[in-house]
Amino acid sequence: MRNLFLFLLLNSSFVFCQSTKDEVLNYQKNLNTEYLTEGKSPLKENELAIFKGLNFYNYNPDFVVLATLERLPNEKPFKMAISSGKTQNYIRYGILKFKINEKDFQLEVYQNLNLIANEEYKNYLFLPFIDLTSGAETYGAGRYLDITIPENDSIWLDFNKAYHPYCAYTAGYSCPITPDVNFLEIDVTAGVKF
Repeated sequence: MRNLFLFLLLNSSFVFCQSTKDEVLNYQKNLNTEYLTEGKSPLKENELAIFKGLNFYNYNPDFVVLATLERLPNEKPFKMAISSGKTQNYIRYGILKFKINEKDFQLEVYQNLNLIANEEYKNYLFLPFIDLTSGAETYGAGRYLDITIPENDSIWLDFNKAYHPYCAYTAGYSCPITPDVNFLEIDVTAGVKF
């Protein structure tokens, strides 16, 4: 019976990774459509005229990881630096612990206090990170993942959905700068690249 359970668990994980690839490709297509569509794109008219679309790493199942969320109750708000030189009010919601290629990593995950006041975003978590590709193959100030608060303490992180902030492509936006604590000492070759 135990062997049957392990077989089902391993196969369900495999199926999850297969369906994730399709989901990621659809996500990338939609993100490109947004950037290429006048009125939806963050790009200015002259930038849009020469923009050929976003570049992505090939889908990489090694960067689909199951993380454990350690919640941080009673955290005090702090000021996160943004690219305009100002700050925004955030709170540390928790710490995500996970493995990539058998190596342990952790990242802090945040909530924007202004954003979560909106009912639509009350379960929204902001995960900025920098890695060894930052400043070379990807934006130097980091990439982002958008996730929602899980019902339990496990959450899938799919770095194939990592994206650059608008600041990476155009002026006029004010984007959070990834805190130094969220540095991954690995090349995250998944998601958006330059």
